[in-house]
Amino acid sequence: MPSQVERRLTAIMATDVVGYSRLVEADEAGTLAALKSLRQTVLEPLLAEYRGRIVKLMGDGLIAEFGSVVGAVACAAAIQRQLAAGQEEIPPERRIVLRIGVNLGDVVVEGDDLMGDGVNVATRLEQACPSGGVLISGAAHDQLSGKLDCHFEYAGEQRLKNIVRAVRAYRIVLDGARAVTTATFPLADKPAVAVLPFENMSADPEQVYFSDGITEDVITELARFRELIVIARNSSFAFRGQSMDVREIGRALSARYVVEGSVRRAGNGVRITAQLVDAVAGAYLWADRYDRALEDVFAIQEEIAQSIVATVAQRVIDDSEVAARRRSPEDIRAYDLFLQGYRLSDTFTLEAQARVQALFEQALQIDPTFARAYTGLAYTYMNRSTDGGVGISREQDDNRITALRLAEQAVALDPNDPRVHATLGYMCLTWRDFDRAERHTDLARAMNPNDPMIQIFWAWVQACVGKPERSLCAAEIAFRLNPRHPYWYNYYFSRILFLLGRYSEVATLLERRTIDAPARHPRDMAWRAAACGHLGRIEEAQRCAEIFVQSVRSYWRGDPAAGPSEYVDWVVDVSYLRRDEDVERLREGLRLAGLPA
Repeated sequence: MPSQVERRLTAIMATDVVGYSRLVEADEAGTLAALKSLRQTVLEPLLAEYRGRIVKLMGDGLIAEFGSVVGAVACAAAIQRQLAAGQEEIPPERRIVLRIGVNLGDVVVEGDDLMGDGVNVATRLEQACPSGGVLISGAAHDQLSGKLDCHFEYAGEQRLKNIVRAVRAYRIVLDGARAVTTATFPLADKPAVAVLPFENMSADPEQVYFSDGITEDVITELARFRELIVIARNSSFAFRGQSMDVREIGRALSARYVVEGSVRRAGNGVRITAQLVDAVAGAYLWADRYDRALEDVFAIQEEIAQSIVATVAQRVIDDSEVAARRRSPEDIRAYDLFLQGYRLSDTFTLEAQARVQALFEQALQIDPTFARAYTGLAYTYMNRSTDGGVGISREQDDNRITALRLAEQAVALDPNDPRVHATLGYMCLTWRDFDRAERHTDLARAMNPNDPMIQIFWAWVQACVGKPERSLCAAEIAFRLNPRHPYWYNYYFSRILFLLGRYSEVATLLERRTIDAPARHPRDMAWRAAACGHLGRIEEAQRCAEIFVQSVRSYWRGDPAAGPSEYVDWVVDVSYLRRDEDVERLREGLRLAGLPA
């Protein structure tokens, strides 16, 4: 009879160096020396500490076995933390960065070697892991409850190479943050495209805003096509200037295809180059160059977008499918000014916002029909209302009135731009005009479901009108499309979670949002107080409530005789909740926190 195969259940850790080929090509001797030092000073001591055994060494990685899955995961987390801390003085392009996968599974034993499904899943998880992270299987995660001082975020059902079944997976949040703040979600079965920031090749480095604007418009135009998943700007822009293999970038962004390019602006002409890369194979699929006069820049955007879509989706886009494109401003100078303002618009200091307003107003002086400049101005006025209109009624708040008027003008000028409709929907919600808010955000989402900003705004509106279950799905889509989302996404996400009764996640999320300057976030502190009140964490709730009262008092522009009761009425009003039961849910939490609600 044939000898019986020896098997055992064990924990497997697989590691791999990100961009190993690039590092070796740049400095072979230095890279090999750094890897040897890494093994001697980090990997081997930590493996010994957590009782791990090296099964196999490769040039840029290893496979290790642990008798305990707790030890394997703890070791993986310790490796990543120690490695990151030890390379702060090394230039980013020369740092050794690892991916680590951990699995608990059945293995086949052959002497000192291990093989089989348990090993294969660990190595495939490592390949699917973000740079510098740890990705563990659901089987491993299920054994960890209460046994490690780590937080985990659900990474979805992973489709791993040569693994027939989907594998449930979790990421370790190495900075101690809760999963709800950074969770990414598995992409749909559509081609996913990431557009990297086009390189500014002009002599003037200050012209980077122009190349950024071209990139943004290519992203926006691509996102109009339902056949594609398009990764958001601030996710792909995080890789600006990094000497990373395009395959690593594609993996980090969950994008099968990556677009690269450059912009050279000289005099009245512009040259744009663009390339489409298969991020799995690292192969160039398409490249082209566009030499145009500046007044034809909008035609360039359309040509690039259509060429990429034709290549990726293997189809020719009919003119009728792209008829709902944004109107081009009549003068390139207006567009130039708009790009400068847009580049600064996420900087919320008074000085920056004043500069943004001036640039948008100059754009409109040149082209009074430029709808996107009106929406940009609308947000500057609403930002001013948010900070400077605490306690003032809507009807007396000139900034809020102006913001709505500008958004309405934008829709009148360009009813075919989904972001214009999203902006008007946002402004209508702040006026508690729920029907119009829902109508315009519905239209925006129907026109462009691949825009994460539209998805998060739609989610917020749905929560406010009493449909938080629907809004949660849209918020998850926004996070999926924009894995490096801006911090303000979590402002809306926290409200959705609260209305779903997920108070613990709300408290953790808002603690992180407000940790640096809680007094700057009176609305967040009120919702955090309410969440803690519902959780029975009364001391924390009262502390948050006290900060809320002190903060509102410092910002208050309403009746000077007002006190905590009026402050509560104000925060309930600007939470824009339509249903009485949702208002009562918020007020009950605030009462539990000790506020007169």
